[in-house]
Amino acid sequence: MKKKIENVLTLGFKSTIAAALISLFCFTNTQAQDTKGEAVVSSVTATATVTKINQKTREVHIKTTDGQVAKFVAGDDVQNLAQVKKGDVITVVYTEALAYEVRKHDTTGAATAAGAAVANPGEKPAVAAAQQTMVTVKITAIDTKAPSVTVKGPEGDVETIKVKDPSKLSGLKVGDTVDITYTEAIAISVDPATKK
Repeated sequence: MKKKIENVLTLGFKSTIAAALISLFCFTNTQAQDTKGEAVVSSVTATATVTKINQKTREVHIKTTDGQVAKFVAGDDVQNLAQVKKGDVITVVYTEALAYEVRKHDTTGAATAAGAAVANPGEKPAVAAAQQTMVTVKITAIDTKAPSVTVKGPEGDVETIKVKDPSKLSGLKVGDTVDITYTEAIAISVDPATKK
């Protein structure tokens, strides 16, 4: 968790198609028998208080609500750092979503889109960023005994995925295509210290 928050604080996106493929059939959510797709969303919120800040070196020390301490150097992309003071509260909201749909078409492919917005000059630092990756893979093998499914990606890479819920294999057949959409989003805001 600490590593994830540090990555988030430095805006480090680490989404990969492999992670999406491995997660594809591992959902525990229930679905209707005739449904050929599913979406799962998870979100984590973390807050930390600025305990020390050096504006010249851009080094920021923080302490999380559970007592963990960390420090990092704010990169040049962090605007308005001069507005941050000791006692300010940093809030990070990290969200992941994974959706898949089994569809009939003959193409495989991949595309990634990303966007970001930052605070206006003079405001407390803030950023919102998102990245979405869409991949279409083809089912090349189904093993109901394992249970597992093997898919072939757009660049010919093959991945065998262990299936947590064998009922997810119902109605699937070799040759079916699966559209996967993996989304990561992050929002970081800095609020002034509460006055006592």
